[in-house]
Amino acid sequence: MKIPFLDLKQVNAPYMDALKDAASAVVESGWYIRGSYCDRFEKEFAAYSGFAHGVGVGNGLDALTLMLRASVELGRLAPGSEILVPADTYIATVLAVNAAGLVPVLVEPDENTFNIDPQRLADACTEKTRGILAVHLYGRLADMKAISEFAKTRNLLVFEDAAQSHGARLGSDATSAGSKSAAVAYSFYPTKNLGALGDAGLVLTDDAELARVVRMLGNYGSEQKYVNEYRGVNSRLDEIQAAFLLAKLPHLDALNARRREIAARYVREIRNPLVRLPEIPADPREHVWHVFTVRTPDRATRDALQGHLEARGIGTLIFYPIPPHLQQAYAAGPEGENFLLPANPKFPIAEKIAETVLSIPVSQVLTDGEVSEIIGAMNEFVR
Repeated sequence: MKIPFLDLKQVNAPYMDALKDAASAVVESGWYIRGSYCDRFEKEFAAYSGFAHGVGVGNGLDALTLMLRASVELGRLAPGSEILVPADTYIATVLAVNAAGLVPVLVEPDENTFNIDPQRLADACTEKTRGILAVHLYGRLADMKAISEFAKTRNLLVFEDAAQSHGARLGSDATSAGSKSAAVAYSFYPTKNLGALGDAGLVLTDDAELARVVRMLGNYGSEQKYVNEYRGVNSRLDEIQAAFLLAKLPHLDALNARRREIAARYVREIRNPLVRLPEIPADPREHVWHVFTVRTPDRATRDALQGHLEARGIGTLIFYPIPPHLQQAYAAGPEGENFLLPANPKFPIAEKIAETVLSIPVSQVLTDGEVSEIIGAMNEFVR
């Protein structure tokens, strides 16, 4: 591709010297798991995000799973409780709910934001509903004010999947990831706005006890060596990834600002009646444009647009072509425990979104000329 969707080598090039120094420092330290770099990154990312505690884990799925499992272990969620999750999300969100011994209940998204629709939460609630797991899809914060207000009326816990929204801010207090929920899960997969050079994840919370249990669960259920209070797993942020993330964290706001600049140009300058552009929030800080996702009237038009762009050397991706409820992993329905509810679910909005979305390059390393070339190609598309 002349303009790849994302070139990770180019993304990391500006930090190459710092990354090499970080790797060398970790190797020379002789301490490679949960050492000083992990401790520093946990504290610095928590402070940057406006939370009291950060716990590094192996990856984003583990972050989601362990923050929910910790809530179960602490008795705040009963096994088998239902958790409302968006129907339009990566399957990891749903898998984590299952892995924690809970039941995911899908809720249709808002077509304008792609995030869970707060107006549909009430219809999805049952006597077993105990929580909401909001996802900040594509880098845009979900409507956490409306979600939190609804949760209070039903005494529900609120969790957040912030895997795609590093540095997004909400309101006058400018807290990251939208709100001070029970806990927030992050992924630092290499393609994220703040990406490691391997797998990495983190849980943020203001709850010291929840943070303690998440840390124990990720260390075989142990706080004291050879004393295991829980049936834990091995999920720890290793030192070298923490050191890489520390080297890149000071640049996160600047790269997010560049992504906002590119997104603003797309919204201003793409003028094609076959392409529906995403909204820019009234407060631009609420969106960090992890991906820039457009929609077309139908799947055939989407596929034609993708082919048109690729013929011009412009890379694209589809997030996500198969929604969770249509994946083979959930084809068995709710006969056993921890399957999606209700039985034989139909989610026409999520399904239509999956058939009509296409993401175009929005990485901070794009040049102004490349952005202009992408805009021109988008405007030239006809059917």
